[in-house]
Formats: sequence, C-alpha cells, structure tokens
Amino acid sequence: MADHPTRAPRSPYAWYVVAVLTLANISGYVDRQILVALVGPIEREFGISDVQMSYLIGIGFALFYTLLGLPIARLADRSNRRNIMAGGVALWSVFTTLSATAQTYGRLLLFRIGVGIGEASLNAPSVSLLADYFSPSTRSRALSVYSLGIFLGSGVGYFIGGWVVQLASVRDIWTMPIIGTIRPWQSAFLFVGLPGLFIALLLLTVREPARPDVRAQSSRLPLSEFVAYVKSNRRAFSTHALGFASAGAVNLGIAAWLPTFFKRTYGWTEASALRVQGLLTMTIGVAAVIAGGWVSDWFVRRGRIDGPLRVGMIGAVGMLVSATTYPLMPTATLAIVGLAVVNFFAAFPFGAAAAAASEMSPPALRAQGAAVYFLVLNLIAGTLGPTSVALFNDHVFGPAGVRYSLVAVPAIGMSLTLVLLGTGLGSYRSTLDYRERWIRGH
Repeated sequence: MADHPTRAPRSPYAWYVVAVLTLANISGYVDRQILVALVGPIEREFGISDVQMSYLIGIGFALFYTLLGLPIARLADRSNRRNIMAGGVALWSVFTTLSATAQTYGRLLLFRIGVGIGEASLNAPSVSLLADYFSPSTRSRALSVYSLGIFLGSGVGYFIGGWVVQLASVRDIWTMPIIGTIRPWQSAFLFVGLPGLFIALLLLTVREPARPDVRAQSSRLPLSEFVAYVKSNRRAFSTHALGFASAGAVNLGIAAWLPTFFKRTYGWTEASALRVQGLLTMTIGVAAVIAGGWVSDWFVRRGRIDGPLRVGMIGAVGMLVSATTYPLMPTATLAIVGLAVVNFFAAFPFGAAAAAASEMSPPALRAQGAAVYFLVLNLIAGTLGPTSVALFNDHVFGPAGVRYSLVAVPAIGMSLTLVLLGTGLGSYRSTLDYRERWIRGH
C-alpha cells in the first residue's frame, strides 16, 4: 500500500482547491483577528480588564475550537471532508454576524464560543484533503499557500478594525437595517461575517478525491488504533506540536497587544497601529510563509526529510533576536523596522508545520493526526498567547509596561520552541519510517 493511494494527479485544479481553502482560512482569521483590533472599544463598552478581554480573544474561542477538533477530524477521515468544512464555514460566519448584536460581555463570549465551534471544522480536514492532491516534495508549498490565510486574514482584520476604530471617534451610533442601532465596533462583525456565507457555498465546488479504500480502512479502525499510533510516536507528536504551539503563543501574544503597545508606549492611536500591522502582516507575513514552504520542500528534495522542523528552528532563532528587541526601541519608527523582521520570522514556519502534521500519520488517520497538532497549537497558543502578555501587564510590569511584557513572552516562548524542535528531529524521522511500516502492515 503506497503512501498516497488515492491522491488525485496534481493539476491546475489542485491549485484551485488550494485557493478555495485559502479563502476559507482567510475568512476564519479575519473573524478571529477583528476582535484583537477592537480591544479598546470593547473594554470601554463593557468595562472589562485586559485579562477579561483576553478570554474573548483566547480561551473563549480556543477551548471549544480545540475540544471539537479531534471528533471532527475522526469524522473527516471517514466521510466527506468538503461538506464538513462548508458547514463549519457557514456556522462560524453566522456566529460572527450575530456578534454584531451583542449587548453584554457574556453574550459576546457566547458568540465567540460559537465561532470556535465552527472553525474547528477547517484545519485538519483541509490538511488531509490537500495531502491527497500534492506529493510530499510539493506539499509544504501547497500548505504554505493555505497557511498564508493566517497572515492575510489577520492583516485584513487589522485594517477593518483600524477603520472601525477611526469611525468610532467621529460617530458613536450607527443604524443598520433589520438589526437597528449598534456601535461602530459591532458593525465590524457584520463586515467580516457575512462574506463567509458565500465562501461556504464556494466550498461546495471542491471535489472530494476518490478514496474508497482509505475511507473504508478508516471506518474499520477503532479509536484505540489511532491512540496506539500516537502513543507509539508520542515523542515526535509532542515535540512537533508543543514546539510550534509555543511559537504560535508568542505570535498571538504579540498580535493581541500590538495596538495597545503602540498606544501606551508611543502615544499612537489604535487605528494607526492597526494599519501598520495590517500592512506588514499582509505583505511580509504572506511572503514569509510561502518562503518557508519553499525552503522546507528544498530540504525534503535533498533528503532532509525533517525539513519542516528545521524551518521551524530557523524561525525561532529569528524571533528570539527580533521579537525581543523591537519593543525596546526608543522611537515608533525603529519599532516598526524591527516589527517588519518579526513578521517575517513569525510567519516563516507555519506552512511547513502543517506539512509535517500531514506527514506523520498514514492516510487513514491523517485528519486525526493533523487534529492532534491543531489541538495542542490552539489550546496553548489560543489560551496562553494573549493571556500571558495580559498577566505580565496586570501582575508584573503594569499596564504602562506592556513593552516589557512583549519582550518576556517571546524570550520564553521561542527558547522553548528551539529546544523542543531541536530535540524532536530524530523522532520525527523515525515516525516517518514507522508510518511506512504501519501502512505495509495494514
């Protein structure tokens, strides 16, 4: 049994599938990032603290997103992945749109939980689907294009948020058809939620590759078989997932508090900070994630099958230097120069990370294997990222010392990333050998 018995031939249509899934990923990250851009208006509206705000950005979304990832992935290994993803996109778009009606902190938190439930349907099925369309030597590039949705979507979210924050300074109340009177920050959820319904329909044009043997095999395998597979390869799964999750926590921590950093440190308006970060994320971030995928495939073609982890280590070294220096710059201009470097190394490894997640499991278990990565990534990054900076703000450096919080978190997080990925290189290679033996035995 070959590694990819049912993979469709690579063709222009395969890249069309990448494009549609990337649009869905962009939509998901716009929906997430818009909340980061609205920290100031939401905190003023509900009278909440930085830590309470971090629950909206982090744990309120990430907990349910994470817990539902594995059961949805198990379903994806056994059934139509496209339909699962289309339903999830529609669900999160509805809950994002409903966020425009939130009149209390509790209701907004509830809607963010709904967004997390919907978004749990996308990543693991997408990785599994794209692995059927692309060979190992081109997979990092395909998944890097898909992963650019993280950075393009985040950048769009920053821009929309900056626009809304600026409008809020000149107009406090809007009147919308059907909904009625809302604040400008609430209107942002309408702008980013409604387009997702179109993307859900577009997903229905994606063909599910024929894979009757793989699907039948997956249906026969009990959950204990997957658990046993992960247990046998626990070192590779844990170092990969924890290493990239630590990096993700740093990235989300920076993203969540960057507008606040520029406001509290340099006296900028939130709208100005959001526009700068949006531009950097949409340009340098997008270019970097594609570059990381190309470098990972370059390693693989030259026999370095652990190339995705090596790309992660390069990103960690770059972040250790750049992310711990830009917050200390004496002027905003120098901070932006440093932040441009941060954007490159922050984005560089994440397409390769997804490719590695697709490689560690056989086709019959691939979505579930990817879900383990996304479970750890989002549970740690989504909860600890925004909240870790907030805790340093509230309990160590004080609100005015956010710049020092943004030094401490990358220093700790990226050191862990470097250690975890470095110690995981050998076990990752061993797991790829184990995967081939498992395929031959089944």
